[in-house]
Amino acid sequence: MKKLLIFTFSLITSLSLASGFDPLDPYANITVTWDFLQQSESTSDVKVSIYNFQQFRHVDRPGWKLGWRWQGDEVIWNMWGAEAIYQGNCSRFKGAPERPHCCEMEPVIIDLLPGTPFNKQFSNCCKGGELSSMVQDSSKFLSAFRMNVGAFSNNSTNINMPDNFTLGLPGYTCGPPVQVQPTKTSQDGRRWTETLETWNVTCMYSQFRASPSPKCCVSLSSFYNSTIAKCPRCSCGCQGLPGAKCVKPGDELQLPGERETEEPSPLVTCTRHMCPIGIHWHVKESYKEYWRVKITITNYNFVKNYSDWTLVVQHPNLQSLTQLFSFNYHPLGQFGNINDTGMFWGIKYYNDMLLSTGKNGNVQTEMVLHKDEGVFTFREGWTFPRRISFNGDECVMPSPDEYPRLPNRAHRAAASRPSIVVFTSLLILAAL
Repeated sequence: MKKLLIFTFSLITSLSLASGFDPLDPYANITVTWDFLQQSESTSDVKVSIYNFQQFRHVDRPGWKLGWRWQGDEVIWNMWGAEAIYQGNCSRFKGAPERPHCCEMEPVIIDLLPGTPFNKQFSNCCKGGELSSMVQDSSKFLSAFRMNVGAFSNNSTNINMPDNFTLGLPGYTCGPPVQVQPTKTSQDGRRWTETLETWNVTCMYSQFRASPSPKCCVSLSSFYNSTIAKCPRCSCGCQGLPGAKCVKPGDELQLPGERETEEPSPLVTCTRHMCPIGIHWHVKESYKEYWRVKITITNYNFVKNYSDWTLVVQHPNLQSLTQLFSFNYHPLGQFGNINDTGMFWGIKYYNDMLLSTGKNGNVQTEMVLHKDEGVFTFREGWTFPRRISFNGDECVMPSPDEYPRLPNRAHRAAASRPSIVVFTSLLILAAL
């Protein structure tokens, strides 16, 4: 029966991760909203908005790449706030006064970079494809652009909604377009206008689809025990296996350029765990009513700086967090009286950028927690986290059997009592 329960739990967990469901953020998704603003005899004006409805998972560089497939022979005549990577074959417009911006049947659109000329910008554009999470910065979780679409036949008046949407981000899968209530907007709050049609495309994230192996691991230590529970061996890969590249001291590095449009494959320091990211949890001190923890995040990846990183920790004592240094904090997953999960992230312009391992790549914090009466204990690894994730990806934890535990002095104390009794008896006999 016990084995059946373990198998069932593992199966549910696997299916949840595979389908993109996260119990700590059950409504997480990226939604693409497609608004038909107006239509003439041969063209349509379209506004496309990309919303990141995820609490702790953001979109880092090189950013989103929105793709779709036209159902007819549509072309993009012009764009504001974004651009198509490829123009495609526009030779059929040889005699036209102006060639379209993109003639691809399956265009791929990217965000413009900061500093783009004003006449090419659009509201909420020009962030290089990056999207903040909902908790970190709710003002930067949206990206948008506008385009003018026409049909090559020049006699079609139907509004064609494309399909087969993709985000160009590892781990994300997009569903089919769904027509919803038209978007309503207002300039002054008095008069409201609405779009001709509005469609939503929902994209979900799966860690299993994003990477065949984990991306981070956790090590544990404490002041009351010299044992260090290290990251499990081969947590993210094994040295010597095909595809597991790592850097040893003295090796020459060939780093990618700053304007790479594809995220480079991790190139990590040769370690026993082979993970790009390592998190160390250290139980530092114990006071009468409080205890102190130090968290260190280390970047072992030579080819990536992690901007706007996030760390999610699950621990039963987080509901009594009293003081935090150097990081921001927001509680997650509050169900009734249960508040055991929190999100940490860096302070803007201070440690929100986790530099690569060749540039002193680590950030750290300390936090003070209250010892809840009747709950707190140093025994059985209670002071260590139950779960940790970095940038939304769950990290590999050490085996509970390896957790640092309180030193057991029971046998030594028990052995000393008979000795004291015998010694005392001998003194009494000597006196007689």
